[in-house]
Amino acid sequence: MTNQEEKIFTKPFLLVFGALIFSALVMYALMSTVTEYATSLGSTATVAGLVSGMYIFGGLCSRMYSGNALERIGWKKTAYIFMSIHFISCLLYFIVNDVTLLIIVRFIHGIGFGATANAIITIASSVLPKKRFGEAFGYLMLATTLAVGLGPYISGLLYDAVGPQGCFLAASIFSGLALLFISQVDVSENDPVNNDVVKEENSYSTFEKIFEKGAIPVSLFTALTSLGYVSILSFYRLYAVEVNLTGIFSWFFIIYMIVLIASRPVAGKIQDRHGDLIICVVGIVAQSIGLLLIAVYPSTITVVICAVCAALGFGTLNSACTTIVTRNTPPNRRSYAVSTFYIFCDATMGFGPALLGIFVTAGSGYAPVYFISAIITFLALPICLYALKTTKPQLT
Repeated sequence: MTNQEEKIFTKPFLLVFGALIFSALVMYALMSTVTEYATSLGSTATVAGLVSGMYIFGGLCSRMYSGNALERIGWKKTAYIFMSIHFISCLLYFIVNDVTLLIIVRFIHGIGFGATANAIITIASSVLPKKRFGEAFGYLMLATTLAVGLGPYISGLLYDAVGPQGCFLAASIFSGLALLFISQVDVSENDPVNNDVVKEENSYSTFEKIFEKGAIPVSLFTALTSLGYVSILSFYRLYAVEVNLTGIFSWFFIIYMIVLIASRPVAGKIQDRHGDLIICVVGIVAQSIGLLLIAVYPSTITVVICAVCAALGFGTLNSACTTIVTRNTPPNRRSYAVSTFYIFCDATMGFGPALLGIFVTAGSGYAPVYFISAIITFLALPICLYALKTTKPQLT
């Protein structure tokens, strides 16, 4: 392995990073303002929530297809098709004038995003250095971390200054830039359509055309930790008012983003040098503790601790476990592994709030949501130990 092959910040890496951050900016910029736009069109809060969630549901549907598409149609062609859907959907927001049309556009937009994200991650697996894969993937996933913080901030400024049309214009520009960046990445050597060895799609069962069996255990325990994260994302504003901590809770995701930016590259190095177990166990335990603290003793310090623990938990695990399922899967099944991973996480993120909402009562308030989330997160630990015991690196 030469020094050139060991470099992380190469031109292909920067191009994939650009594609990922701009596509993620579209998601987080619109997610933070589309509910407000829906209510301005006359929808109820419940319908506005449906408008937001329809994006995730569309993404879930396309992820179920994208693994097969990436192998059958090819990485670049699949990326072009779904990134074009992603871009055109951004333009469709300009002509939406009622909630029904908005729901339809959100679903179509989600279809574009789900397969787009899978294509970008799959393409990334071929351009990142193999012996520094965990570290490189940690840097790559900083793109989504930055989008989490910058997307809502940018869209909020635009919505207040020029209204929803400004948000739609920004989303269109971001989506177009993502398409431009990915078009410049050369994956001809690894793209399945150019590789005669990888031509086994017709022999796959229906299950195998959607899921990669070997990726399911890792995807399952990551999905359980994502339930803890979505409990914060969905209910923190309501809980903050309930416990009179709106000030510190408003800083939650800023703290989360800062810790994640600092910790992900370090976690990637630890993962490469010392294995997956230490990163995953620390992440699960940390998130469980953070959720438990704000459930039983909500205060300024426990909110800060929970933000740090959430970054070390789902924030770091999302990157680390994507690395695991990508690295530990044969090349011809890698796109299916990525698809499987995000299907599990999307399903939890999409349906988790409704499940957790069951535990909210007039008497108990929102504290049980975080207590139950802490327990569910901790239940990921035995699955994690089993999953990592039965997987072996196969990255080539």
